Parts: sequence; C-alpha cells; structure tokens
Amino acid sequence: MLYEVKSEFLSGRIFTILISLVLLLISNKANSQWMQTNGPSGGYVTCFAVSGTNLFTGTFNGGVFLSTNDGTSWTAVNNGLTSLNISALAISETNIYAGIGNGGVFISTNNGTSWTAVNNGLTNLNVRALAVLGTNIFAGIVGGVFLSTNNGTNWIAVNNGLTNPFVKTLAVSETNIFAGTVVGVFLSTNNGTSWTAVNNGLTNPNVYTLAVSGTNFFAGIGDGGVYISTNSGTSWTEVNNGITNLNVRALAVSGTNIFAGTYGGGVFLSTNNGTSWTAVNNGLIDQRVNAFAVSDTKIFAGIYGGGVFLSTNSGTNWTEVSNGLTNQDVLALEVLGTNLFAGTYEGGVILSTNNGMNWTAVNNGLTNTHVYSLAVSGTNIFAGTLGGGIFLSTNNGTSWTAVNNGLANRSISALAVSEMNIFAGTLGGGVFLSTNYGTNWTAVNNGLTTQYVYAISVLGINLFAGTDTGVFRSTNYGTNWTAVNNGLTKYINALTISETNLYAGTDTGVFRSTNYGINWTMVNNGLTPQYVYTLTISGTNLFAGTEAGVFFSSNNGTSWINKNQGFNVSFVPIVYSLLTTDNFVFAGTNQSVWRRLLSDITGIQNISTEIPSSYSLGQNYPNPFNPNTVIRYQLPVVSDVSIKVYDVQGREVRTLVNERMAAGTYEVDFEGAGLTSGVYFYQMRAGKYIETKRMILLK
Repeated sequence: MLYEVKSEFLSGRIFTILISLVLLLISNKANSQWMQTNGPSGGYVTCFAVSGTNLFTGTFNGGVFLSTNDGTSWTAVNNGLTSLNISALAISETNIYAGIGNGGVFISTNNGTSWTAVNNGLTNLNVRALAVLGTNIFAGIVGGVFLSTNNGTNWIAVNNGLTNPFVKTLAVSETNIFAGTVVGVFLSTNNGTSWTAVNNGLTNPNVYTLAVSGTNFFAGIGDGGVYISTNSGTSWTEVNNGITNLNVRALAVSGTNIFAGTYGGGVFLSTNNGTSWTAVNNGLIDQRVNAFAVSDTKIFAGIYGGGVFLSTNSGTNWTEVSNGLTNQDVLALEVLGTNLFAGTYEGGVILSTNNGMNWTAVNNGLTNTHVYSLAVSGTNIFAGTLGGGIFLSTNNGTSWTAVNNGLANRSISALAVSEMNIFAGTLGGGVFLSTNYGTNWTAVNNGLTTQYVYAISVLGINLFAGTDTGVFRSTNYGTNWTAVNNGLTKYINALTISETNLYAGTDTGVFRSTNYGINWTMVNNGLTPQYVYTLTISGTNLFAGTEAGVFFSSNNGTSWINKNQGFNVSFVPIVYSLLTTDNFVFAGTNQSVWRRLLSDITGIQNISTEIPSSYSLGQNYPNPFNPNTVIRYQLPVVSDVSIKVYDVQGREVRTLVNERMAAGTYEVDFEGAGLTSGVYFYQMRAGKYIETKRMILLK
C-alpha cells in the first residue's frame, strides 16, 4: 500500500513537472518571436461587409478583420491571402469575396478562416469593387467589369458599351447593375452583357460610390458632392444643400436616412432624400470617411487612418470600435521613464504604460496628428508633425502645446537632443535649433546645400544630418556644416552612432563610417532587401528596420541576420521605427507596434537566476556546429561582461555579449553566417575573470 501511494505521488509529481516544462517551453517560444502589441488601434479602413452577426472590414495593408460583437473587438482573418491591400468585400450566401489591389479576387467559405484565390479569366488583378446579383458575382477592376456565375471559379469580361474600364464602384438594384467609373455611371440590365452611359446631369463624372434607396439612386462624386436619380440614372440632380465638403467617398442607406461620408468633412445625414444635409460628427475624431456599413440600426464608419466608429443613433454620436484593428502606420517610437510613446501617421501620439499591452491616444492639444518624429529631453517630450510643426508635452502626453516660434518650416521629419539643445530636421527648411525647450527656434543651415533633412544624430560635439544629398557634419551645434559623403549614396533615411561607428540607413542599404563620416563603406552582407527606414543600437548590437522586417548585426554591420520570426511569413511588415528599452525591442510598422525580447534577438538567454559560486565559461554545444551553436556562462555577481569570437589569426569576428549583467546563468547563441569553415576561439571577460575556449565551424 505504501509503495502504491508513493508511486501514485511520484507519478503525479512527474506529470506536474512535465506540464510545467511544456508550459515553460510554450512561454519561451511565445517570447522568442515578434508579438504584435495591442495597438495602437485604428488603421486604413477601405470597405465593409455584413453577414448576420459577422462584420467584416477590409483595410489597406492590414488585410481582412472580423468582428462578431459589433466592433467591440476585431480579429485578423488573412490566412491564404497573398496581399493585405483590401479594396472591396462582398457576401453571397455563405461565401465571402475579397477584392485586392493587384491581387485579384479571393473567396472564403468559412467566415474568413481561410481564403483561396479565384482569378481564372481575370485579365487584370487590380480589383476595386465587388457586387452580387443572385448567383452572379461582378468584379470591377482597372480593366472593366468581369462576371462569374460559378462562385469565382471562372470569370469573363462583360464590357460591351463600357467606354472607360476604370471601375471604382458597383451597385445592384433588382435586375439592374450600376458601375461608377472615372467618366460617370454606366447601367446594365442584362448581367453586364451590354452597358449604357447614364450621366445626364452629372457635372463631375468621377464617381467614387453608389447607393440605392427604393427607387432613388445616389452617386457620390469626388469634389462634386451627391447626386440623385429617380429614373434609374436616366437623369441626375445635384443635392448638396448643407454639405460643406464635396469630396464624397462613401454612401449608405438606413431606412429613410441617407449618409454621405466625405474625405475631410466627416459624415452628413439627410432624412429627405438629399434635399438637405446636416453634419453628424460628434465623437468622430477623424473626418476622412472611406466606407460605411449598416447593420439593423447600427451605422459603422470606416476612417482613413482612424479605424472604425459606431453610431447607434443615426450619427448623432460616434464611438470608436477599433480594438484589435491594428494596421496603423507607426513612424516614431520613444521612451520616457516607464512610458512608451508611438507617433503615428494618422492617429497622433499613442501612449503605453505597460510595454505595449494597452495603448491610449494622448492627443489633447495636438492639432496635427501626422506625427513623424519624437524626442525626449528630461521630462519633456517633443512631437514633430507633417505640416503642423512641433508640439511639447511636459506631462507624459496628457496635453500638448505648439512650440513653433521661429520655425519657418512646419514639416518636421527628425528630432534630436543634445543636453539643452533640441534639433529639428525639416522637409524644405533645413535644421532648426532651440536652446530653451522649443520656446524659440533658429535656423542653423550654414553650409547645408539642401533643405531636406530626414535624420539627425548626435555624439558629443558631433552633430550629423542625413539629407536627400547625403550626410552633413557640424562640430559647433549646427552653426556650420560640412558634407561628409565620400563613398556614400545620396538619400539618407536614418542615422545612428555607437562609439566611433556612424551608420547611415539608405535606399541601398547600410553604410558605416569609422572616422566621423569622412569615409563610408557599404555593409550589406545578408541585408536583403536593402531599403532601410530606421536604425538603432543597443550596446554593440545594431538593428535595421527595412521594407521586409528587422535585421540584426552583432559585428558592426559586417554581416546581417534576418530576425523576422513571428511576423506573418506572407506579410512581413515595413518597419519604420525601432526602439530598445526594458529588455524589449519595439518595432513601429505599417501594422502597428510589435515587440520582442532583446535577449532573444541578440541570442542571450537568462536560464537561471540562482547565484553561481564562481565565474565559468562552458564549452559550446554542439561542437562542431553549422551554422548555430550555444555558449553557456555563469556570473556570481553583477559584472561587466564581454564575450567575443576570434579567428585563428586572432582577428575579432563577432561580439556576442558586451553589457552589464546581473548574477545568474546565461546562454548566448552564436550564428556562423558569413564565416568560413574552420577553428574559432571565444573569450569571456568579466571583472578579473578571463577564459578562452576553442570551437569548430564545419559547413
């Protein structure tokens, strides 16, 4: 009996231990790749489709999202899509169709869980509109109208009489199908077999949207407002009384209410078939409306850059419902204490106080929400905007004040701080300096041969400006500038400095200078593609944000390793900004903010916090290796640790560790990419402890 009880107890412990190990492995795996943070929410909404309680939205560069709770939360449903640029959605019974710019048509039969391309017969894959009429599916493309009678399996062109093939919108009424083009409206009464122009009365033919309300037809015109036809398009009448913005991009019908969405003027409501209109924008923080959806008494508005807003009272009030809808462009990242700030292209400044778990917009007083750059000086945070100049917050973004006195150019592309000096790079105005926290600005452009500055970096008395014609250096806080471009391509997107190494990110890769810009060398081995938007450094680790994700170098750019694990393989995001803080690397992308453990990228893993009795450097395993191996080491006290790899000639080939670390046991990954087969040595220095071991790379 005692034996049976003990066996059962041990079995239970073993089972518990196994479960713990599994959970640990799952946790480690989750932390060992990029994870999208919970925002910033919003993004570029292009279209909607409603099927029962399922609400689908298509976005630009974010794909398709599904909400089953009226927009309270959204989930990306993109499996199988080859592009995230969604221009149209349509539903036919249990089938969902997605039209993609330059990707054609995709079908899902399981609420977006998976998608399949159905493009046989389509001569142009730039799909702009979709519509359903019975069992017929119509696709409006840059090339005319195509018809499928078998759920997209095959398509045939139906363009007879369609004098312009650029179709922007489609609408269906009973047996009539209308096509809105850049030269007006066309009508087909025979499933597209033939088309007739129906434009009488349309003074502006650029048709963005169409809607049907009973026997009334409405057309939304770019820069022309709204027109109504009561006779199937035979004639049109302008109905714009009360509409203060005539750039109409979306129309929707809900009962007797007609909604017009404009680009810049928000939403307008008509309760009398367009005879008069009233602006209904309360709560709508961005007034560039791209799309509408109607579900019972609920009206959803899709915003260009601002996500989704919901009204349950005919537009009287709007509430943002974008949680989980994360395809916002994040152009800048900055940290102030425990606060992480993200500057977005459309949504202003967003704040997270818990490493990206939650985000809150902090835009009070920020009258321009196109934020290109951020910088911190003490407890002050500065936001540079496109067209609105610079804003200052002294209370963690709770409120902002414009600080533009003397700033002749209001498009701020770069900000940098050096002690009391704040430098602003502008698009067309060169560099400006403030010595009093933005209260006043002075142009400091002597020697700059261009006024377009995209990056600024500071190291001691050295100030560098990256421009459209190369790099300029100043050693007197911008009073004078000298071009330092020998060996450098012209267009500079990013600059960063580590000790004596200066790096420039360009449209042709990364360049390094070891003499303050006097000479440059291209360092692109392994960096593909080579369009670099941003650079950042953590210790001796160099990170590059590119048009195809994140790349990492531990040897001053001599070689680069792709670090995109966790990103969707088909849709690796464009990385506009990078930041390392609090053991994480944050990436600001065209799909909002992602994060990853710094130790995962650099290869350092803390595998035990139990304090060892002494320093030790373990033998790498496996050994020989190809191409990866792991090195374990122990620290009995807090130490400044250096682990470097040398070849047989004693030349340093890689720095694996170079930082101050707490006591514990660690592992660091070494990848031999770019190195030839042979014997290498790795040496650890920590305090007075020095040890060297031998390893073999065998390819």
